[in-house]
Amino acid sequence: MESPTLGFSEECLLAQTSVRDREELAYKILASLPRSSIAVVQRRVAPLLQLDVVGLLPDEVALLVFSNLPYQSLFTCCLVSRRWRALADDQSLWKNLCATRGWRWKTSTSTCGVSDGQCYEQYDDSDDEGMGDEEDSMEAVQHMLLPEDIVNSPLGLRSFSPEMSPPAAIAPSRTLYDPNNVPESSERATQQSSTNLPSPSCWATPTLPKPDYKLLYQTHIRLRNRMLAGSCTLSSLQTRGSTHGHTNAVYCLQLYTYPETGVQVLFTGSKDHTVREWDLRSGGVVRVIDGIHEGSVLSISVNNGFLASGGSDRRVAVWDLTKNKLVRIIDDHLDSVLCVRFDDDNRRLVTCSKDRTVRTYSLPNIIPQHVLVDHRAAVNAVSVSPKYIVSASGDRSMRLWDAEKGALLRTFEDHHGRGIASIDFKFPFILSGSSDKHLRLLDISTLQGWSTSPELDTRTSAPSLAPTTICETCGSGSAIMGCSDRLGAMGRQRAHEDLVRSVALSSDFVVSGSYDFTVKLWDRQTGALVADLAGGHTGRIFCVGFDCTKIVSCGEDQRICIWDFSHGIDTTFISL
Repeated sequence: MESPTLGFSEECLLAQTSVRDREELAYKILASLPRSSIAVVQRRVAPLLQLDVVGLLPDEVALLVFSNLPYQSLFTCCLVSRRWRALADDQSLWKNLCATRGWRWKTSTSTCGVSDGQCYEQYDDSDDEGMGDEEDSMEAVQHMLLPEDIVNSPLGLRSFSPEMSPPAAIAPSRTLYDPNNVPESSERATQQSSTNLPSPSCWATPTLPKPDYKLLYQTHIRLRNRMLAGSCTLSSLQTRGSTHGHTNAVYCLQLYTYPETGVQVLFTGSKDHTVREWDLRSGGVVRVIDGIHEGSVLSISVNNGFLASGGSDRRVAVWDLTKNKLVRIIDDHLDSVLCVRFDDDNRRLVTCSKDRTVRTYSLPNIIPQHVLVDHRAAVNAVSVSPKYIVSASGDRSMRLWDAEKGALLRTFEDHHGRGIASIDFKFPFILSGSSDKHLRLLDISTLQGWSTSPELDTRTSAPSLAPTTICETCGSGSAIMGCSDRLGAMGRQRAHEDLVRSVALSSDFVVSGSYDFTVKLWDRQTGALVADLAGGHTGRIFCVGFDCTKIVSCGEDQRICIWDFSHGIDTTFISL
């Protein structure tokens, strides 16, 4: 039915009537109508009551309002209206959000020259596994068996138990290493050498599209959700006997991205005295550094085009990756060098040793700076920030040092029940793993944190134990099924069953590798066990590392395992 229209006289009459009188008139008219008619009027009036205040604002002001929203709310705003979606999709908002998390869009790169090298030489070694003895503990000395002692013992390596089978989320192992991608030359050399393949530092990545920072953020959320769900595939970069791979236990590793090209590679150090560089795209060895160490390579650190390695021969070697040449050999330590680390600003190199000392060197000239002498047993690990150095020892203590002055700032005595084997430090958090089979995370600004050992847990109240996945479309959150029980009923029981040899820390997660053959992924904030990654190794795990897409691990079984959480997701635009 066509709506009646007001005549000229009625409009003039209403115009001369006050607002208050018109309100009263409208109310009386509505009150005289049946309920069904009032409902019809209500539906017609409702749109007149809706006002999109944000939509009426200038773009600059509206974006300023949206810039104060968390990313979950921005996802929700996209569902309100076309106008809100256009505002919530603005690249400046997502670029700022990515910047706060340190997430960067990979930039296009250019190529550089390629240099040739020689093949590597194999060595034989009978030295230790790169961790010192505990303070005044003969039991601990007996516990730290050499790899060859275990192999030659009547028991041999521990056999795999059904409990160690891969979780359902992990696909059967597939070898990525392709011998066809490696030169077939068998020439050996006793000097520093590398394979004939060009280093990934000289390979260009494809030109990438214009940055889409919302896509970048959504992809990181998807990867985070994958990690929370423990959804990954397992592959082996190297297994025992692989052609051109390490010929003995692999003690250390580090993921590294060449700043010139954006290409990510993996460096590994081994008991065979060599350091190898692996191309993660092909699975091939592209560089072998040998002839430098006369013993096991126990630790490596790569930063800003330089690689430092520490060995059981008491040496620290610094290698220029761009020029592919040795820069310096340091012979200052009196016993095995157990850990070497560059700081993030590339101003300092820090080393520690079985001789119970920590040494620092200023860069770029590698000038000796400080000798830190305070530990009562071997210093097994160090971790560095631009301002601080953290050292961990078999004496069960951690020490915090002023990096510039070399002054001892704080001692954390009896931080674990037994000697500390590994640490990672990202201010203000220190993560440690120990011979007592436990992990511990400590916020040094509040002295609060969590541990897999109830006796060491410093939390004042029970945490929320259910990690939450975020929908990358609408921003809604949902707890991971079963996670609420992981730290209580499962987390405590499924802490590591042997020494925690390696730990790694990020803003969201903690990764640990143990002598119990397993890699475990934990929620950094709560300490909840997120994923128990078994089935990759058949021997003790010596080192782990990870980024937002994968976890890598190595050990005495010569395997280099990659636990990939990015399967089926395009991550080519993510700067790793």
